Amino acid sequence: MNPVEPPPQPKDCPVTSNTTTHPSHQPETVQHLIPLLEKLTLEQKAALIQGADFWTTVSIPEIGLRAMTLSDGPAGVRGPRWDEREPSLNLPSGSALAASWDVELAYRYGAAAASEARRKGVDVVLGPTINLHRSPLGGRHFECFSEDPELSAELAAAYVRGLQDNGVGATPKHYVANDSETDRFTVDVQVDPRPLHELYLAPFERAVEAGAWTIMSAYNSVHGATMTEHDLLESPLNSVWGFDGVVISDWTAVRSLGAIPAAQDLAMPGPAPAFAGLVDAVRDGQVDEADIDRKVLRLLLLAERVGALAGSEPKTPSEIDGVAFTREAEIAGTVLLANDGVLPLNASSLARIAVIGHNAREARTQGGGSATVLPERITSPLDGIRAAFPGAHVRYELGAVVQEGVAEIPLDRLTNPVTGEPGVRVTFYDADGAEIFAEDRRSTALVWFGGDAPISASRRVVIDGIYTPAESGEILLGFAGANPGRLYIDDELVVDDVPVIEGTDLGAAFLNPPSLTAAVPVEAGVARRFRVELTLEQGGALAGALSATVGIAPDDSDPEGLIERAVEAAAGADVAVVVVGTNSKVESEGYDRPDLDLPGRQDDLVRAVAATGTLTVVVVNAGAPVVLPWAGDVGAVVQGWFGGQEFGSALADVLSGAAEPGGRLPTTWPATLADVPVTDVTPDEGVLRYTEGLHIGYRAWLKDGAAPAFPFGHGLGYTTWSWGVAQRDGDVLEVTLANTGERAGKQVVQVYAERAESEVERAERWLVGFAAVQAGPGETVTARIPLPARRFAHWADGWIVEPGAYTLRAGASVSDLPLSFEWELA
Repeated sequence: MNPVEPPPQPKDCPVTSNTTTHPSHQPETVQHLIPLLEKLTLEQKAALIQGADFWTTVSIPEIGLRAMTLSDGPAGVRGPRWDEREPSLNLPSGSALAASWDVELAYRYGAAAASEARRKGVDVVLGPTINLHRSPLGGRHFECFSEDPELSAELAAAYVRGLQDNGVGATPKHYVANDSETDRFTVDVQVDPRPLHELYLAPFERAVEAGAWTIMSAYNSVHGATMTEHDLLESPLNSVWGFDGVVISDWTAVRSLGAIPAAQDLAMPGPAPAFAGLVDAVRDGQVDEADIDRKVLRLLLLAERVGALAGSEPKTPSEIDGVAFTREAEIAGTVLLANDGVLPLNASSLARIAVIGHNAREARTQGGGSATVLPERITSPLDGIRAAFPGAHVRYELGAVVQEGVAEIPLDRLTNPVTGEPGVRVTFYDADGAEIFAEDRRSTALVWFGGDAPISASRRVVIDGIYTPAESGEILLGFAGANPGRLYIDDELVVDDVPVIEGTDLGAAFLNPPSLTAAVPVEAGVARRFRVELTLEQGGALAGALSATVGIAPDDSDPEGLIERAVEAAAGADVAVVVVGTNSKVESEGYDRPDLDLPGRQDDLVRAVAATGTLTVVVVNAGAPVVLPWAGDVGAVVQGWFGGQEFGSALADVLSGAAEPGGRLPTTWPATLADVPVTDVTPDEGVLRYTEGLHIGYRAWLKDGAAPAFPFGHGLGYTTWSWGVAQRDGDVLEVTLANTGERAGKQVVQVYAERAESEVERAERWLVGFAAVQAGPGETVTARIPLPARRFAHWADGWIVEPGAYTLRAGASVSDLPLSFEWELA
C-alpha cells in the first residue's frame, strides 16, 4: 500500500494538536501583519476575537481595521438586518444546487452570492453548508448538498472559489459531524477514524484546498470534546491541510475559555459571555497571550482579504442577473423522477389545466431556520403555469392543507393605520410604558436579529394594522411567537395567552414558534383593525432578538371537501398538476424528522386525483427525500426542491418543455422509511453513534442489497442517450456518449469505483468523479473526469492507496452503469 502525499503545508505551520506558538511561527501569509498585532493592547486583542454584536466584528480604527459584516446565506445573503424592506435574492436550496451535479454552476452560484453580499455590505457569507445527508431524517438536509462526500466536496470547492474570486469570504460549515439536528447543542457524536476522514471531513478538506478563508465550527461534540475546543481544529484543519483562515464559531457555540488554546479564532455573536474574564485570565497566567495573538493575526489576514484593512480594497464582484440565474439554477437541479410520456406538456393541446395543492399557491422556496432570506417577490407554481400556458383555462384548488400555524397577511390586504400605506406600524415601549422606537413595516412576518430596533430595552411590542379581506367567511386570525401576547380585533380582546414551546432548541423556538389564533368573521371589502401586543421576557441566549408573525391559519375543518373539489377540478381538465410538499414543521433548522411522509392528506389527495383518469403530473416541493407511495399511479413525478424565488417560472419551463430538467438525485430516495438503512438521528443518553461506519446513503443500500424507490444519481430528461466507450488518458477517464434523441439535452456522467478483493473494508461501490455534459440531437460528446489517486485511498492514520486493479463503472446513476473499465494503480 502506498501513502498519498498530503497537500503542501505552510512554512512553519504548527503540527501538534492545540499547540500555539509565537506569532513569528505562524504561516507566511500572516507574517507581514505582525507589526499591526504589536500595536494592539491586550484589551483590544481580546475584543477582536469575539464579535461586536450579532453580525459584525470589532473595528480598531487605530490600525485601519474596520468592522467586518458576516451574514447567513447558503441560499442567498440576508445581510445584517432581517427586514423585508431590504430584500435579498432567494437562490435554490443547497440540495437543489447539488442536484445539478454541475461544478461550473456551483461556481456561478457562489459568484451570485458574492454579488448579493457586496450589495448588502457583507464581507463573509456563512456558507456553504456541507454536512452530509447521513440519514434522510435529518431536518436541515435542504441546506446541505448530498449523502456523498465526493459530490459534496467538488461542489463545495466550486462554491468557495465563486465567492472568494469575487472578494467575499466563504464559510464552509458546520465542522464537523453536525449531520442531524436533534440535541445539536449537546450531542456527542461517536464516529470511527475511517468514516470521519473518508466521509465527514472530506468536503471540508476540499473546501480548504479551494482556499476557504473561514470555516465554521459546530455546536456538537465529537468523542467527548465540544467542537469549539476540539483538537480537530488544529489537526487536520491547520497542521495537515494548511488552513490559514479564521475558524468562526456557530452562534453561541463557544462555551468556555477552553476555546482559547484551541484553534478557535472568532466567537460569535459578541461580546461572548464565555470570554468575559479573558483579559484577567491572561494576566493571571491561566491563558497564554500567544494563543490570542495567533487568532488576531488570522483575523487581520481575513480583513485584508475582504478589503476591511487599510491598504486593501474590497474586490468588485462580477455583475450577475441574479433573478435570471436563480431560474437557470433551479432548472438545472430539477429532477424528473418518473415520466410515462406525459412530459413535456403540449401547450397547443391543453384547454383546461387543474393546478392543485397548498404548495402550488404558497410555495416553499427555502427551508426554515437561520438561512432564511426575504425575497422581493416569489413566483409560485400557480403563477408560473398561468404565465406559461396563456391559452389554457387554469383552475386552482387547495386540495389539502400543508401549512401549520399562521402565514403572513398579503401586503395588498394590509394598511398601516398611521401612514395609510400598505403594511403595519410596530411600536416599542420600555418598562415604564414610554414609546422608545417605532417603524413602518411592509410585512406581518417579522424578525429582529440585529438591526436598529431596541429589543433589549423594550418590554412591550405592539404590531398595529388594518386587514381588508378579499372574501367573506370566518378566518383563523392570530400570531406566532415565543412571547406572551394579546390579540385585539377592533379593540376587542380575542386572544390572551402564552405559547407553549416544544423541545429545548432555542433556535427552533425562535424561528418556528407556535401559533395562537381566534375565529374571526370577516366580510369581503370590510376592513378589520388588529393589534398584537407582545410582552418581552429579557435575558437568555437570544436576548436582543425577537420574532413574531401576525397572520391567518389555514382552515382544515373540511379535509374531505377540499379533496372533493380538487377531484372535480381534475376531472374537468386535460391535465392535473398536483404540487405536494413539506412545511416548516417538517424541514427546518433545529429538529429532525420523525418520518418521511408528506404532511396532512396529500397522499390521499394525489391518489384521488390520479383515480379520475386525467393525466396527472405531481411536483414535489421538498428539500430532501419524502415517501411517494402513489408514484407508479401518476403520469410523471418532478422533484423541484426548494427552488428559490423563481421556482414557479423554472417549473413551468420544465413542464412546458421550454427547458430540460437537468437534475440528478444527490441523495437516495426510499419507497418506505422501513427500507432506509440508516435512520438513527436521536442521541442515546447524549451520545449519537455512527455505527454504520462507511456505509451511508447509496453505500448502505448496496451493502443491504435493498432497492430504493429512486437511486442516487437518478434523473430523466427529454432526450435519449447512447453510451460509447471509456478510456484512460493519464489520470483522466474519458467517457464518450451520444444524444440519440430529437432535442438538446443534459447528461451527468457518473463514475464509481469497485474493489472486489481488498485488504480493508470498503463500500461495494463509491463515487470517484462526475461531469455534466450537454449535447444537441445526434451529437457525440466526451466527458473528461480527473481521477487522482486520492479518490481510491482509504484512511489508516494517513491516506493509503492499495495498489492493483480497480473496476470503474460509468453511467447515469449508481444503479445504471453500462460502461466498465479496469483502472490500475501502482
